[in-house]
Amino acid sequence: MRALVSVYDKEGLAELARGLVDLGWELLASGNTAAALAEAGIPHRAVSDVTGAPEILSGRVKTLHPAIHGGILADRSVPEHMAELVQQGFEPIDLVVCNLYPFSSDPSVELIDVGGPTMVRAAAKTFAHVGVVTRPADYPGLLEELRREGSLSETTRRRLARAAFAHTAAYDAAIVGWLDEGDRLPASLHPTLELAEVLRYGENPHQRGARYRVAGEASWWDRAEQLAGTALSYLNLFDTDAAWRLVHELVADSGRPAVAIIKHANACGAAAAGDLVEAYRRALECDATSAFGGIVAVAGAIDLALAEAIAAGPQADVIVASSIAPEARDRLVARRKSTRLLAAPAPEPAGTQLRSIGGSVLVQEADHLAAGPGEWRVVSKAQPTEDQWRDLVLAWRVCARTQSNAVVVVTDGQAVGVGAGQPSRVGAAEIAVAKAGDRAKGGAGASDAFFPFPDGLEVLAAAGVSAVVHPGGSIGDAAVIEAADNARIVLVATGERHFRH
Repeated sequence: MRALVSVYDKEGLAELARGLVDLGWELLASGNTAAALAEAGIPHRAVSDVTGAPEILSGRVKTLHPAIHGGILADRSVPEHMAELVQQGFEPIDLVVCNLYPFSSDPSVELIDVGGPTMVRAAAKTFAHVGVVTRPADYPGLLEELRREGSLSETTRRRLARAAFAHTAAYDAAIVGWLDEGDRLPASLHPTLELAEVLRYGENPHQRGARYRVAGEASWWDRAEQLAGTALSYLNLFDTDAAWRLVHELVADSGRPAVAIIKHANACGAAAAGDLVEAYRRALECDATSAFGGIVAVAGAIDLALAEAIAAGPQADVIVASSIAPEARDRLVARRKSTRLLAAPAPEPAGTQLRSIGGSVLVQEADHLAAGPGEWRVVSKAQPTEDQWRDLVLAWRVCARTQSNAVVVVTDGQAVGVGAGQPSRVGAAEIAVAKAGDRAKGGAGASDAFFPFPDGLEVLAAAGVSAVVHPGGSIGDAAVIEAADNARIVLVATGERHFRH
């Protein structure tokens, strides 16, 4: 039995090679792999001895030779193939061990591997007779099966072939992405996603669901630790991601401790305050009924005092924080064993977003709030106070992360009314002020898109809102500004819209 070994990543190489030699395998190797085997004192033959041709072009051509690829690609079940190998003086190769140059680590022409992918694909194509292994993590299992069975099963060869084709596909995709660098909407997309975890179910229990990640790129989810509770579902992840991103944005905006409570990806509570216990209580006051079964995101550590406050509140499906003290964990588990407790790092910036619509995919850059208060324009006669500016910023941030049409009311650093997902902007405003009640008086309102008519703004003004922020840019802006001036409230235009669907 003969194995061709050509690897960039030398992890586990010596152990695998010794194991194969001990089992009576002959090893073929080239370049740095051959040098590593020689240094370890492991017997092998140089590829150049098999091909009768030297390595050329600074090592670019080593294994691209019929003596190598004939030995890999010959179909053992076809007598003519085997006879032709004998005629040419070539010998079969039964196992290919190969991993590729780490292109993504330092993209360049010199790290575009040619011979490696060719060998891997040849071996994977011939998986009925040839084994191929591309991941050091698979070496121990491969050796164990060879020692136990004397050969690799068809199931194993097929599994390894599948991994091999995935390996070369991801490699090619990385090269395409490099060549597309700077092109925001390239001619084709080749995302490579690897299974990160199988979820309890999808949006509903009858739907299967899983989380995939971009191959080779860990997200904050991969560094998060689940400390307690039942397994996460599709919606748990979706909503928790929304909560965790929002609460970090609130801290970045305000510089103060913050808590966000999310239900079905929409805020039903958000607040920044002097400490986390106060921030939680104020966030909960927005809509304690909707908070039941929601996500509580804490931008900081949960200590026993905060755990007591959360435990006294409505049941949460997920509680996520930067850390949770052991005594706080015990208190929260005592409140409800199935609540998922997560300790997580800060989320990385959101990148390109993909969303399927039947047989097509919509692609867009992630929505970022590009225009800050420094770029906003006060378009009303009334000018905002410092406290109103603070509430306008918080209302705008929460509104941008709420399903459209969205209107949010904030008072004294606390969201008090959220109108989400309405076909009518007036309807969203009416829901927001209805939830806010008397708390809307003196508060700030935000609309994720412009008010096309004065009616939506008039709903906020009638409830006592004293300052409103919206994108502006409607042909009806003059009438909306006039309505603000008539109501003697502040009106600010941001110049950017934040629809969210």
